Parts: sequence; C-alpha cells; structure tokens
Amino acid sequence: MSIPANLPSAAAAYDIVVVGSCMTDLVSFTPRLPKAGETIHGHKFIIGFGGKGANQCIQAARLGAKSAMVCKVGKDSFGENYIQNFKSNGVSTEYVGQTSEASTGVAPITVNDDGQNAIVIVAGANLLLNCEDLVRASNTIRSAKVVVCQLEIQTAISLEALKIAHGAGVKTIFNPAPAIADLDPDFYKNTDVFCCNETEAEILTGVEVANVEDAKKAGSRLLEKGCTSVIVTLGAEGTLLMSQGQRAPLHIPTKNVKAVDTTGAGDSFVGALAFYMANYPCLDLEEMSRRACAIATISTQAQGTQASYPSRPQLPPELF
Repeated sequence: MSIPANLPSAAAAYDIVVVGSCMTDLVSFTPRLPKAGETIHGHKFIIGFGGKGANQCIQAARLGAKSAMVCKVGKDSFGENYIQNFKSNGVSTEYVGQTSEASTGVAPITVNDDGQNAIVIVAGANLLLNCEDLVRASNTIRSAKVVVCQLEIQTAISLEALKIAHGAGVKTIFNPAPAIADLDPDFYKNTDVFCCNETEAEILTGVEVANVEDAKKAGSRLLEKGCTSVIVTLGAEGTLLMSQGQRAPLHIPTKNVKAVDTTGAGDSFVGALAFYMANYPCLDLEEMSRRACAIATISTQAQGTQASYPSRPQLPPELF
C-alpha cells in the first residue's frame, strides 16, 4: 500500500493527528473479576467513550493540543454520540467516517473494587477504516507535529499512516495494542517513540516482564528491532525509558495513589506524551514521560475512561 505524496489539499495544520479506534465502553463495576463460567453481581453500570485511538486524542485535546481524529464509526446511535463527543472536546471530526456496513466498536469492561479491569473489544466499524480514508487525510497527516497509531484498526492501515508521517518528517508514536507477536518490522523503523505496557512488551519480545529489570531486557530487544526510543509503561511502577542514543535504561517512578479505575490510564499517558512532544519539543523525553506519567496517575483516581481524563485547568501549573 502506498499513498501518493502530491495530493492537492488545503489541510489545516494540527498539533496531533491520531489514526485509530473509537469504542463505546460498556462498563460494569464489581467487587471482583468473575472466574470462567461464573455469574456475579455488579453494583454500577455506565456507558462511556473509549477506544485507544480516541482516548489518546481526547486526552491530548484536553491538555490544549489542536487535535484531529482519523477513524470510522457506525451509522448508529453510538456513532452519532461519538462524533458529538469529539466535537465537545474540541477534536476535529473532518476525517471521522461513518458506515452502515458495521456497528460502532464496543468494549464491554469489568472493573473490580481495586480498580483492575478485564476488557473485551468488538472492533466493528474500526476495521473498515481503509486506504481511501488515509488518502483523504494524508496531507493532514503530513502537516501534523505528531501522529499517533495503535492496533485496534487494520494493521496495514496503522503502518501506512506511520509511513506517511515518518516520510514527511513528522514525529510518530506507536502504541502496539493489542499486541501481535509477528509485528511487521516496518513498525519499528517508522516509529520515533514505541510505547507499550508490560504485557505488550512480553508478547513482542518473548521476555516475561514482571518487574523493572525485566522491562529493561524487553526494552533492549525492542531497540534492537529498530525504533528510536522505547517506553515501557509499568502501571503503578511508572515507566521505563530507553533510546538508541542513550541505551542505559531510565526508570521513571510515579506517585503512589489509591487507584479507583485504571481503565485507559495507558492511553492517558500516550495522549499526554503526544501533547508534550507537539507543544513542548524543547523538553527531553525523560521530562515529557515524567509529566505524562503524572497525568495518567491522576486519571486512575476517578471512574471511567475518558471521563477520568483531566483537562489543563485541573492540573498543577508546573506540568506546563
């Protein structure tokens, strides 16, 4: 797949363009996660907005980034509500397509009293985002400061979006979630910041990641695959940063808090990181990661996914 580089366009310049997924979250809160075959009582249910791509875009927008989303939703009530959600958060919907061929993606989520979660995603319309959609958005991708991709849409579409951006000198962030073991090597070559969690790092490298030392081994393997910088998010343990120019692993701890709901915290981190890369390029990646980690930690102290994401006025001024 190759997108022509000479398409005429009056595309607006955005700080951040996210090519990815939208999911409607169907969230049940329970005392604990059920075992296989078990039915348990929950004590609360909410319908919210999710999907890794949209989450990351919304968090960046709430911090003040001029953001655009490239995605596809169904011609249904969930899809209409999602488009309005983007508009309410100041995200451009110029490249949000609708289809009658599939429903808007959904994500049934169970969250226990410790804030831990189990998630099933049904991608639906997300998998219909195609090459023609990228053609329409290609000049906007090329003119962005940062482009962010994940794996909740077709893998080939995510890779092509990264190639378009990287080829135009745009900074790229790739969040390989949900991870696949046989990831195309071109993902690493077209990514400036490769950001994954412990589980994803393990799937991609074969290194079991149970602690910071394990994360260092996995990070080294990911660098060997060709990406410029690697960030492994470690939940309550913070993040681990490694790069081609600085192979010595750097562990960035986070503040210890009582988590209410960790759903979407990783996306909050990625969205905040994209914001800093686009708007504070003079900061080094360590400081960007530290600030993004602080924002993601704050998001775990409220219920919901995007509902838990802080906006700039809610955050300490020293983060800006």
